Amino acid sequence: MATSGSSHGPSTDQPPPSLPNSGSAAGVCIMSNAWKDEQDPSLISFISAFLGSNSFRLNFVSISPDLIFNCGGVSIAFVFVTKWDDCCNVGSIFNRVKRLKAQFARLYVVATLSTKEQDDSFMRSYFQYEMEFGKPAFVLVTDPEMGFEKIVKISTSRGMCKQQKVASKVKVERKRAVQDTDTFIRVLTSIPNINKHDANSLYLAIGSIEAAAKTSKEDILANTDLSPTRLIVSAGFPGSRVLSQSQI
Repeated sequence: MATSGSSHGPSTDQPPPSLPNSGSAAGVCIMSNAWKDEQDPSLISFISAFLGSNSFRLNFVSISPDLIFNCGGVSIAFVFVTKWDDCCNVGSIFNRVKRLKAQFARLYVVATLSTKEQDDSFMRSYFQYEMEFGKPAFVLVTDPEMGFEKIVKISTSRGMCKQQKVASKVKVERKRAVQDTDTFIRVLTSIPNINKHDANSLYLAIGSIEAAAKTSKEDILANTDLSPTRLIVSAGFPGSRVLSQSQI
């Protein structure tokens, strides 16, 4: 449901911290204009500097969540509660989270709870408003600066995971394509008088063993550099059943 950490804020004489190895995972942070106007200017300055030091672009737009990050082709929405007020805004926070949960597949709620009273208030309200465990995930922090750092880390991690999945998929597809090509070449070169060059020409023009078995001589002559003589010598290929079902 939630994670927490020790309190720390930005130093006045040091640059904001940078994420380790974050250069390749940088992206775009879209911040709600309404949310920005409610925050202390020093927090917005910290956020701007932190994003800049980690190669993120910052845009201010009218959006429903407080923040939307796009990293590695993945968009993640955040509700960022920097001021927890048990008397005034707890109900509106949880009702808003329920509404946004239905709109965004990837939603996190980051809440700043700096006192034990706020911790207790959060726990009471979480169950009072019947939140579903982990949907969305709540991240509890003790100061807003830490909260924003966690938001960026969540976003970059999700983006890197997506990139790794895409890279793995591309690798599998490339391997399959190589295997298909090798099979095509091996089958066609088993036909008398069809050499590797001829097989490659047929592969580029036709693309599959099944199609090669059905393609007319006229189509092959029009799309490859094979000569009519070679086709005749090659046991009548194509148009005959030289490529038997067992070869395919």
